[in-house]
Amino acid sequence: MRLRLVRPWHTLFVAALTATLLWLFMRGIDFGKTWTAIEQARPLWLAGAVAVTGVTFLLRAQRWLALLSPLGAARFRTAFRTTVIGFTATYLLPLRPGEVLRAYLLARQEGFSAPATFATVVVERALDLTVILLLFAASVPFVAADMTRDPVLESRLRAACVGAAILAAFALVSLFYFAGHPDRLGRLAAWVVRFLPARAREATLQLTRVFSEGLVIMRRPTQLVGAIVWTVMVWLSITLGIWMTSQAFDLTCSFGDTFLVTAFLSVGVSLPTPGGLGGFQLFYSLAMTRFFGASPDAAAAASIVLHAVSFVPVTLGGLAYMWQDGLTLTGLKRMRSTAEAAEGVQRK
Repeated sequence: MRLRLVRPWHTLFVAALTATLLWLFMRGIDFGKTWTAIEQARPLWLAGAVAVTGVTFLLRAQRWLALLSPLGAARFRTAFRTTVIGFTATYLLPLRPGEVLRAYLLARQEGFSAPATFATVVVERALDLTVILLLFAASVPFVAADMTRDPVLESRLRAACVGAAILAAFALVSLFYFAGHPDRLGRLAAWVVRFLPARAREATLQLTRVFSEGLVIMRRPTQLVGAIVWTVMVWLSITLGIWMTSQAFDLTCSFGDTFLVTAFLSVGVSLPTPGGLGGFQLFYSLAMTRFFGASPDAAAAASIVLHAVSFVPVTLGGLAYMWQDGLTLTGLKRMRSTAEAAEGVQRK
């Protein structure tokens, strides 16, 4: 019998990426000074950041209810619990199955269509991207006012602001347009991916069909506007938690400045590492040291604690909800295939 000594390529890739990001983050850091900064962090600010993290997930659940409303009257308790469980699965399991799983769990408990429920999650991500771009654009006047050390960097930042604002405006207009013409989105996607290999083309078209269904759900403009408002509140809450944690370490950035840090962090956590490990710390430290003159050791300390504030409470809450519902991580891994099949989002 032959032993399988080589893990799947994606596992090796994730391990290599995580190690690389951690190395980039840790190089040049004085670990003694970093630990001292953690010990001297102001606990009241950190307690406030933990509380704000809880509020963020309440807002996420409320936004999801707004997106789900055309499907029926979902319970807030179900939306909140499945959201927390989904994020826990994303943090602890490979291939980030949380989004698919939370949609599947809610659809099963509320009697909704699984594909339609997952479509609302896809729309959530589109709204998140749009609002992140808007927040990045909004951050530039605040950052530029505080940043006089590097005129070239300031000029580049302003140019990036204009680009982000244009992209955000285009994304908003596109959401409104395709909400009324979902068939055109399918035709556009088919034209764009016509040169891709068959499997990649079919996977992309399948995701487009799911997204189109979500846009049909959001066809009524008032509901779409309401979802956008909730999304802005979600990201303002996230930014507030980041700002409060930074204040705990006496890092000098205003709340407006923190929008830029939030944009950087959104890139870091989008990298496929377990719980955002490595990317989270690296991109927070880059933003704080490059734009606001923070010392690398203080920025490293704040990034480590902010990562714990952002991930540990929700993970503990998700594990508690899973225990109450008789779910395990192993069970969620097995459930993922069922959920993907039910929602028509098979990974190729």
